[in-house]
Amino acid sequence: MHTTPLDDLVACPQCDTLHVASMLPEQTSAHCQQCGIVLMTSQPAAMARILSLALTAFIMMIAAVSFPFLTLDAGGLHNATSVIDAVLAFNDGYAFPLAVAVAFFIVVIPLMRLVALIYALGPLVREKKPRQGARKAFALAERLRPWSMAEIFIVGVTVALIKVAGLAAVTIGPAFWAFAGVVVITVLKDQLICRYSIWEALDKATA
Repeated sequence: MHTTPLDDLVACPQCDTLHVASMLPEQTSAHCQQCGIVLMTSQPAAMARILSLALTAFIMMIAAVSFPFLTLDAGGLHNATSVIDAVLAFNDGYAFPLAVAVAFFIVVIPLMRLVALIYALGPLVREKKPRQGARKAFALAERLRPWSMAEIFIVGVTVALIKVAGLAAVTIGPAFWAFAGVVVITVLKDQLICRYSIWEALDKATA
């Protein structure tokens, strides 16, 4: 009985349908026969674009944490708030675990994921041998993907701004736009990522 080696099979991340992997012509993509999701792409410049977007998002995330996020003016009182201030607002008493969770979901985990991607893909873009632990770094970036919730934070802030706008004068700071930029860049980056191609590149470069 003929069996296909496991290394030549690709499982759809959406419906788990197995497909036989094959080489694709440049600028083409392969879709799942069951649900239609993209399984593989062949874009030689995609990895460099992913690395560039990851570096840009990392710099913008640092800016988002460093600069004022919002400024409120009400009744002669002026208050500027940063992302760190928003996290520390929950650090009293029983709310401390919430502060830790907020910090991890909107700052620490997104930064960890970006650093892991940069660490894993940097040498591949320069056509050099991957760094030690590059496979583990990329696997970590993939595991952290569902827990990176910067976009949820932006949505929540936007809803809050709509409600607060009638009570106080709200000035959006540079950190807000940096955070919004991180969300947009992350979406673009995740659309470019072909996990199968990256794993293949890591395997071939390591071998």
